[in-house]
Amino acid sequence: MTTFALIGAGPGLGLATGRRFGAAGHGVALISRSAEHLDGLTAELSREGIQARGFAADVLEPATLTAALDEATDTLGPIEVLQYSPVPRADFMKPVLDTGADDLDAPLSFSVKGPVTCVNAVLPGMRALGRGTLLFVNGGSAVRPHPDRAGTSVAFAAESAYARMLHDALAWENIHAGQLIITGAIQPDAEHSSPDVLAQRLYDIHTGRTGFRHYAEPMPD
Repeated sequence: MTTFALIGAGPGLGLATGRRFGAAGHGVALISRSAEHLDGLTAELSREGIQARGFAADVLEPATLTAALDEATDTLGPIEVLQYSPVPRADFMKPVLDTGADDLDAPLSFSVKGPVTCVNAVLPGMRALGRGTLLFVNGGSAVRPHPDRAGTSVAFAAESAYARMLHDALAWENIHAGQLIITGAIQPDAEHSSPDVLAQRLYDIHTGRTGFRHYAEPMPD
């Protein structure tokens, strides 16, 4: 059995993707800051017959991410699929004219140093397996910067560039990097952006292995 590792586990998209990949036979490693929060999520998946474990880590503290991913590998098996989809903090989203250089430190750590740390942690195992998938989930500001959300716009663009370079550099190793852009709010009754629909889209990116950037729905004008 191989492992699906999710950075940024929560009760919406995180739980839905854990359920989808778990139903396909993967062990599920849920990673977020709160151990108590993780207990409820893993218990829900376990009741559905999915082997799931929670691991506490903070994306702004790279050493904790590496430790969590190493422990997940030791506990559940090699990581075949990594999903990076933590929710940015509200203070990352200042207007551009109110944003100073120091205001970009945390967003860039969150959206660039975090993914780089995770990828470096899981790549050796994927190479040993001979396959792997790296999934990056971003909002619309990754491709269309928003002047009222300067921190995430800058940081998501940088994350997108990194993920695209991975897509090109790793394809020959049978390791696929793909990005899903979610342009609107994730809501249970949304046609294109409900947690279950998005979870299936991410699973399809993993299995289809075609192209880099995918959209949950068309970008509004």
